[in-house]
Amino acid sequence: MLAVVLAGLLAAGGASAQSYAGMESVDRIAAVVNEDVILRSELDRAIANIRAQYAGKEDQLPPAEVLERQVLERLILTRLQIERATDAGITVSDEELEQAVRSVAQQNSMDVDQLRARLAQDGMSFTSFRNNLRDEIVTQKLRQSFAQSRINVSEAEVDAALATASAAASQQFHLAHVLVATPDGATPEQLATAQKKIEGVKALIDKGEMTFAAAAVRYSDSPNALEGGDLGWRGLNEIPPSFAATIQQMQPGQVIGPIRGPSGFQLLQLVETRTQAAGGGEQVTQFSARQILVKVDEKTDDAAAKAKAETLAARIAGGADFAKLAAEDSDDATTKRRGGDLGWFTSDTYGNAFAMQVAALSDGQSSAPVKTDAGWVIGKRVGSRQVASGDETRRAQVRDTIGRRKLEDEWNRFLREMRGEAYVDVRGAQAAAAPAASGG
Repeated sequence: MLAVVLAGLLAAGGASAQSYAGMESVDRIAAVVNEDVILRSELDRAIANIRAQYAGKEDQLPPAEVLERQVLERLILTRLQIERATDAGITVSDEELEQAVRSVAQQNSMDVDQLRARLAQDGMSFTSFRNNLRDEIVTQKLRQSFAQSRINVSEAEVDAALATASAAASQQFHLAHVLVATPDGATPEQLATAQKKIEGVKALIDKGEMTFAAAAVRYSDSPNALEGGDLGWRGLNEIPPSFAATIQQMQPGQVIGPIRGPSGFQLLQLVETRTQAAGGGEQVTQFSARQILVKVDEKTDDAAAKAKAETLAARIAGGADFAKLAAEDSDDATTKRRGGDLGWFTSDTYGNAFAMQVAALSDGQSSAPVKTDAGWVIGKRVGSRQVASGDETRRAQVRDTIGRRKLEDEWNRFLREMRGEAYVDVRGAQAAAAPAASGG
């Protein structure tokens, strides 16, 4: 889960405000975020870390006031995500944090002591680093929880994507973008201003006066602006259909746009392409099933959960509709809204207990409650089929890419809504360049 490197954590800036409790009282407030604050020392540390990453390439950075605004916005969004995660009961245990520290050290070919020394060399205390890492894990968990509750990829979507894909190979595209954002419900004047700005940026790139990456750093409103607008590698399923066909015809280095989207106007660059071969293999069995989960947690002990599951199983045996009961009574938020539908899966997807339960059923048959790590589960087998193992791997890849595309769109919308609803009061010199305080 944790795919983070040392440079990224250094770029995240200083630790949370609580870590500065021992600092001199003259430390100023850079911004008030709901009931929390971002200190000037945090902002200065984060800016210094960004400048250190661009050592020798300072000309690629935007003017000081723009860089300050970009970094402050990052800190504000991080603080809002931490607040939302805390409200949702998302936490990081000490054991998880220690494992993450070791993981970061290993990713950078160090042990923990060497990592501590490297941090000191870069001017960051080990305590600040741990706090940044904890925040990183919390925001990852929040994003994962968001995906589980909001993102659904149907088998029909996977089938449609596979029908348009090559059976032998999968083409991927390395993309970057520049975004000039517009607010929700933007006025014609705001849209015209944003379009004029993006067209001006495009002219600078076309004339060779600025590289695409430099333009992204200086002018983009996207959270990845300081990474040169890099979007990473995308399969066709991860690219909006409206311009996927255009990208297939582009040459590396080519830029298209401006493109109007839900977030504003953007320029898109094809950095490079690659082809990954798809595999084949032996046959595996897939099952289609529904489930009703009764969780065992601090509110419901094992005996109560088992009793509830047995009551639901008796109702199903008496002719009650399984999908309707799942929608009403299942504790699995992800499948509940689909009537408990799990889609097609292999026997190793949901653990041995549930796999054995489903495999022993006939199509259309429901099971007695069975105990799993999550609680008591009632399953209903809908169907089964044989597919090539390579096909299943390909389906999983396609399902993942579609899900990530949906998640990116929904997550960015969620962040904009969260930012718009928050009370944010920017203090000091950067206030003039920052978005106006909202929600207060």
